[in-house]
Amino acid sequence: MNPTLLWLGAGLILIVAEVVTGTFYLLVLGLGCLAGAAASFSGFGMEVQTIVVAAVAVLGALWVRKHHQRRNQPRMASLDVGQSVRWESWISEPDRLARVNYRGAAWDAKVEGECSGTVDEVLFITAVHGNQLTVSKGKT
Repeated sequence: MNPTLLWLGAGLILIVAEVVTGTFYLLVLGLGCLAGAAASFSGFGMEVQTIVVAAVAVLGALWVRKHHQRRNQPRMASLDVGQSVRWESWISEPDRLARVNYRGAAWDAKVEGECSGTVDEVLFITAVHGNQLTVSKGKT
């Protein structure tokens, strides 16, 4: 069978499989196979075709890895950490969930450590998880 058709078939199968997985590694392997098909169509021998496929696949995999690492870098610390909030009330004292006032609005907060629970007690933000603050008596 014609090597060009084999490379094309393998490339298309890998690209279709990529649609299911979403990792982009199969995509670069599929593109490598398509590059091998182009080399075959241009008249190059099987050795050159294989080198082209391997080169495109390796370079593509390195690019995907670099892209994934860049996306998974730790995010910048929240600028809210260390800011003061004012106590309003308990939502659930056993669960240590409270309502605090921060920037003129009421926020849900998880209380770490001890606090007196008096109105307008000053606490400090130690972490932010979505729209819930984690607060404690001391700054971190």
